[in-house]
Amino acid sequence: MGKKVAEVIVEVLEQAGVKRCYGIVGDTLNLIAEHLERSSIDWVSVRHEEAGAFAAGTEALHTGNLTACAGSCGPGSLHFINGLYEANRNRAPVVLIASQVAMSEMGFEFVQEVDFNTVFKECSVFCDMILTPEQARKKAVMACQAALSRRGVAVLIVPVDVSHGEVKEDFPYRVHQSRPTIRPSDEEIKEIARTLNEGRKIAIYAGSGCEGALDEIMAVAERLKAPVAHTSRAKCFLEPGNPYNIGMTGILGNEAGYNALLECDTLLLLGADFAWRQFYPDAATIVQIDINPMHLGRRHHITLGAVGDIQPTLAALLPHLKLNGDASFQQKYVKRYAESMASARKQLVPGRNNTIPGSYLASVIDQYAADDALICADDGSPIVWALRLFEANGKREIFGSLLHGTMATALPSAIGLQKASPDRQVIALCGDGGIAMLFGELLTTIQEEVPIKIAVFDNSKLGFVEIEQKSEGMLDTFTHLKNPDFGKVAEAVGLWGKTVRSASELPGAVQDWLAQPGPALLNVVVNPLELVKPPFFEVKPVIGMALYSVRAVLNGRGADVLEMVRENFL
Repeated sequence: MGKKVAEVIVEVLEQAGVKRCYGIVGDTLNLIAEHLERSSIDWVSVRHEEAGAFAAGTEALHTGNLTACAGSCGPGSLHFINGLYEANRNRAPVVLIASQVAMSEMGFEFVQEVDFNTVFKECSVFCDMILTPEQARKKAVMACQAALSRRGVAVLIVPVDVSHGEVKEDFPYRVHQSRPTIRPSDEEIKEIARTLNEGRKIAIYAGSGCEGALDEIMAVAERLKAPVAHTSRAKCFLEPGNPYNIGMTGILGNEAGYNALLECDTLLLLGADFAWRQFYPDAATIVQIDINPMHLGRRHHITLGAVGDIQPTLAALLPHLKLNGDASFQQKYVKRYAESMASARKQLVPGRNNTIPGSYLASVIDQYAADDALICADDGSPIVWALRLFEANGKREIFGSLLHGTMATALPSAIGLQKASPDRQVIALCGDGGIAMLFGELLTTIQEEVPIKIAVFDNSKLGFVEIEQKSEGMLDTFTHLKNPDFGKVAEAVGLWGKTVRSASELPGAVQDWLAQPGPALLNVVVNPLELVKPPFFEVKPVIGMALYSVRAVLNGRGADVLEMVRENFL
């Protein structure tokens, strides 16, 4: 007697190293779910498939292992799409088992029929359907191997009648994982060295592709006397123990990183695909090294580009680099970075009248969080404060929607991290808009017994959107949120919950919250007028803020403008 296709698929997932599968069971998925239940794979029931994709993607990003999602036909699998875009952009190995209506009904607009090939094509590295039982193992292997080798999302479409089909000839296809080391040729290495040796004011800008290469980056920085700026996604592994670190550039960064990159005459761009062209130097010589050849020169014109893994490439490059005798450029920006950080930390204090700025809340959580905490932060001010203020000590990791820029990732991402690392503290820094969007996942924390710690930055508005509107000279439009007391709502659904409104209560409340044995939610009413200030001031946003102030006064809201100035500039 042969095996059913559903069983074969689950066997391949196990062999590929899948530990967990996130989803909601139903109709066309039922047989696959039955075989998952019999397997070593842990099924995680979420309340919305989008949350399942966020959880799976963050788990895969954290562990590097293949993680699965599974959905029923039509709307069930369709709900995963936003989280799959997130995972694919993060190069997280995720496989979606998208069950489908019966083959005999496809093409006739059958109830819940969706053309998954078209839908998922843009957010995956592999998307294909099992057409016959004999294809099951081979296509399941292809999906898993694509996700692992190409680092992205693979979608395996399984019609329900095919999942029930029996495999009579089952060839032993299996997933093979190979991670080759890639570096430029010797001639390219010499050319890179010649270009860098001609520089005088040299800066390094390093991204997520530099993980595992800190020692080599510091050695190159020492040889070239170059300060090291980094992208937001590289913070946790490029800051710790790095004496040449000058932090981030861009809107989320600081003035040292921002100005060093614009002032340098030579920029070494390593494993970074930072998207905003205005933060690159226009007149400098730029050398770019990246494992993806399609990244070379796509954000800004470059002088020289080479394909390679950063660690072995720099190891090969280092013997060819001459010692730069002038360390003044490096010293200048290392000092400016230290001064910038010291100035920023002086401002991490309670607000006027015992109010709580969001930055102060983040600093208090940073103070009491575990040394190896895993931190997820929603898009907007929570991720800004996390990246700017949380200490990177080599043990902590920070996750946010930094490439896709979607709301509501913190809570479901924390679920995935806690499942993958049950012995570590996992913290979700949620915006009030973000947590409301996927509020049902609070029930998942109860059902799945994940003791994540959730902090809500409750300013009763879409705060980052409002800052964008004000910088364009607009009055705040459609950003107000009428929130419940999130602390009481958390208690009502079974979590530990508390709401804090005054800064004097915050340190004790944070310690109490973090000490809870199960899932806990701390709702903090933060100052709605606090601004997220960039490391520089462009003319357009300044004019926009001035126009906003005039319009606010003319609309009888002069007190709001005065309070905003007091909270942010006095």
